[in-house]
Amino acid sequence: MRKKSLVSLFIILALVGSLLAACGQKANTGASAAPEASAKAGEASKPADAAKTTDLTGKKIALVMQFNTGTFSSQYVEGVKEQVEKLGGKVTVFVADTDLAKMASNLDAAINQKFDGILIDHGTAEALEAGVKKALEKKIPVVSFDSILNVPGVTSLEQGDQKMAESTLEQLAKDAGGKGNIVKVWVAGFAPMERRQLAYQAFQKKYPDIKEVAAFGTAKDPALDTQTQMEAILKKYPNKGDITAVWAAWDEFAKGAARAIQQAGRTEIKVYGIDLSDEDLQLLQDPKSPWVASAAVDPKDIGRVQVRYLYQKLHGDQTPDKVVLDPVYVSRDQLPKDKQINTTQLSEYVKGWGGSQQGYTDWLKAAEKK
Repeated sequence: MRKKSLVSLFIILALVGSLLAACGQKANTGASAAPEASAKAGEASKPADAAKTTDLTGKKIALVMQFNTGTFSSQYVEGVKEQVEKLGGKVTVFVADTDLAKMASNLDAAINQKFDGILIDHGTAEALEAGVKKALEKKIPVVSFDSILNVPGVTSLEQGDQKMAESTLEQLAKDAGGKGNIVKVWVAGFAPMERRQLAYQAFQKKYPDIKEVAAFGTAKDPALDTQTQMEAILKKYPNKGDITAVWAAWDEFAKGAARAIQQAGRTEIKVYGIDLSDEDLQLLQDPKSPWVASAAVDPKDIGRVQVRYLYQKLHGDQTPDKVVLDPVYVSRDQLPKDKQINTTQLSEYVKGWGGSQQGYTDWLKAAEKK
């Protein structure tokens, strides 16, 4: 009996060992299969993701503008179109003619028409925030320029407006000897104007002997309206020395003021502006023009850089919340006297003008070549 019991015990132990070995083999097989399957799934997903993020040709881009006034705006649009076309895309421009309600409607139209990306030029949070959030919900990336927007996920560009205002105002003060009477041409309600106004307020505190005798400005027909209003101010202050200079917070304002002063023969009054275009350069180079200096960023560069950040978003890259473009100061003294130049040639005479590499990644350069 004892012998039979031992035999039975050995048989039972053998069976248990076999079962345990079999279970262990199955468990090991399952453990090694999961990573292999995961790796294969990862490999399968990589080409799809890569195709989704790197093939950016044929993209439809909407440019939603509050206004498109003057040569600065037209050159900015040229920069946008040039960069998008280099990347194989197409731009549709929506212009609101300073009507914020129309601008909001144009933004909604761009979303409903399922554009791949949206660029915004100027505008306010009140008019645009709801539409921008709607675009982001629909996975449409947004990059704005000179807009009062603070929406997570939107990259906002600005020109370094306070720096531009400071450089022109400091030169005005230096040329005036720290005293005199000036006219300010400025308009509220625009992000860049509000930033430039901060610099102007600091300037007033710094130079108490420089007095503001008049201030005006409108965004509707700005050059013509400024010329008309400046003509009236010149009649109010008819004597040489009554007005030392004009500070214009926009090139459209500077053009209007310069024309009124030149036509009135009051060229002792100097004009200092902000922003610069091909048309503006003609006035700066004209020795008879009272417009003697301006601070600006190449408008084409602004458009190009804005597009680059939009395409970075389309590519899936992380982009900063805010991008500040560095301005340069341009005076008549820096420009040639024997020939007329344009903004493309300006870099030959003014260091730092044009050719910005901001937002220019290696893959974007490679995509342009394709």
